[in-house]
Amino acid sequence: MSVPKILVFSGSIRAGSYNTQLAALAAKELTLADVEVTRISLADYPLPIYDPDFDIHTGSPPHALRLRQMIGAHQGVFIAAGEYSASVTPLLKNAIDWVSHVREGGGPAGAVFRNRVFAIGNCAISRSGGPFALLALRQILEVGCGALVIPEQVAIADAATAFDDMGNIVDVHTKNLFHAELDRLVEVARLMM
Repeated sequence: MSVPKILVFSGSIRAGSYNTQLAALAAKELTLADVEVTRISLADYPLPIYDPDFDIHTGSPPHALRLRQMIGAHQGVFIAAGEYSASVTPLLKNAIDWVSHVREGGGPAGAVFRNRVFAIGNCAISRSGGPFALLALRQILEVGCGALVIPEQVAIADAATAFDDMGNIVDVHTKNLFHAELDRLVEVARLMM
């Protein structure tokens, strides 16, 4: 049986980010599920703030093209999204904006978001767990980019105490939801092969 490729990244590059910790846990769990996992940091893809005039006159920055190619090389993508002002982080939104406008090989803009599956999760220090970021990200990906986002998602509240010393989720119910989400991601990614 072929092995699907899953890309994992965090919408935060802040030192000590709980969402980066969640991305690391997703990568670890997916590796244990015998999938080919690539974990990246958006810090390795620095991009200017998206400006259509810049895009039209200068073309997409090389890092936008590299990020688009990275997404395109995988059947599935897991994004751990931080929440800023009841939405996604500016870093994540900007990366999606750039990637959605890159045209490569004569294909339409945003084509890289189609024919692959996305899963989203979130950690927040608040008691609510950052659900507004997940709602916003789902809308951006599904409505704005035409992506398939699985319905399963996890919003981890009280992130400062949510992980044990090994980086695993402490709460059993949340841990089971997270595993179910990753299982569905792998299942749908296999169908995309």
